[in-house]
Amino acid sequence: MQPSAHSLAPSFDERLTAPRSWWVIVALLGISGGLIMFPLGTVPTLGGLIAAGALAAVAVSSYGSARIRVVAGSLVAGDARIPVSALGAPEVLDAEEARAWRTYKADPRAFMLMRSYVPTAVRVEVTDPADPTPYVYLSSRDPEGLVAALEAARDEARGAQEAPEAQDA
Repeated sequence: MQPSAHSLAPSFDERLTAPRSWWVIVALLGISGGLIMFPLGTVPTLGGLIAAGALAAVAVSSYGSARIRVVAGSLVAGDARIPVSALGAPEVLDAEEARAWRTYKADPRAFMLMRSYVPTAVRVEVTDPADPTPYVYLSSRDPEGLVAALEAARDEARGAQEAPEAQDA
């Protein structure tokens, strides 16, 4: 049986884009590149402006391209893909609790997709005994939405597992 198009559509999709203030810094870095090249003439000044601005823009854009998705029964965070069946109950972390889990409560074995400019987060225990990762920490601007999507995906996965068992009986 093929999965339906609905189950392949992400129930949660968030991109952890960089804040607007970082783009102001990108513009300032471009101007700095132009000023550095200013003594060499107009063409080098424009080249420095464009090159420094482009490099800074690429750096900020790539750092802000991290995505968190719940799709097809899996949590996809950055490069990691974890089936929801291997996850425990998700926990919403407010700014204070998220800071604690990023610092003194942090476990070095944990998978962390964190961005300092996103104050709230979600922490999910990894229940797979074969996986040494104790939990997943994910910065999120919508932690309640992520928790709801994870719980819905886990309920859907449980229902899919129970349905074949009921048919066999």
